[in-house]
Amino acid sequence: MLPEPWRVSLHGGHSGEFCEHATGRLREVLEAAAAAGYQTFGVTEHAPRSEFRFVYDSEKDKGFTVERLQRDFEAYAEAVRELSEQFAGRLVVLRGFEAEVVPAQGYREEMRGHHQRFGFDYMVGSVHYVDEISIDSEKAEFERATEACGGLEALAVRYYETVAAMVAALRPDVVGHLDLLRKNAGPDSSLDTPKIRRAADVALAAVRERACILDLNTGGYRKGLGTPYPAPWLVKRASEMGIPFCFGDDSHGPAQVGAGIDKARQYLLENGVGAVTVLTRDEGEIVRRVVSL
Repeated sequence: MLPEPWRVSLHGGHSGEFCEHATGRLREVLEAAAAAGYQTFGVTEHAPRSEFRFVYDSEKDKGFTVERLQRDFEAYAEAVRELSEQFAGRLVVLRGFEAEVVPAQGYREEMRGHHQRFGFDYMVGSVHYVDEISIDSEKAEFERATEACGGLEALAVRYYETVAAMVAALRPDVVGHLDLLRKNAGPDSSLDTPKIRRAADVALAAVRERACILDLNTGGYRKGLGTPYPAPWLVKRASEMGIPFCFGDDSHGPAQVGAGIDKARQYLLENGVGAVTVLTRDEGEIVRRVVSL
């Protein structure tokens, strides 16, 4: 297989070793990435949630605690460092993590603290909560968030406001799955009303101002949405604003590594995007490159 410089994922690599809702071991995930022809593969395990009220019900059922989440994250940071060295020459493994926006009043310090403490190569900034209510887990929680905001349109506006605030607070290298609301909103929901588009524009302006890369996330295919995240109108709007994209397979186990990447490449081309921006390691330094599709 000839090298394909665009075949880089900067969001994914979750494993059952360090994430309750993933499968397999991290080494198996990286073996799958090498076999899938990736040039560079970014591993971005979830940051630990620091308060028990944010522990998922599925985690509580298995006896997880805040302390357990912290221990697992520390073990992940060590494991990905060791594996990145072991895979050198076969696969460029970038050591990253996926930030959370909870607790609302303290996540900036917590996430920046993780970045500094463990010396990660980069950060993915994602919004899984709106006003400290999950919009990414159980449908009942999504409905609770919708009710708290006063309806789906108001929730979407608040979501993009949260994205803009997160980008300003954390300045992440990559912004994850921009329109994650689609996952639980339902296929017939309108998430591109004039109010929502205005709020999304503010979020995109924050992304552009901080020189972040948008995650073209193939998880949307697995969720039955028909397209990756974000939707075509957001891809076109971001492209008009000069915002770059990268790929993220958002893999949660070795079987999902590389899933949908080729289809997502075609999706970008069909929506007028002819290049992606990748991060990789060159002579020990993290560099950013623009590569054609």
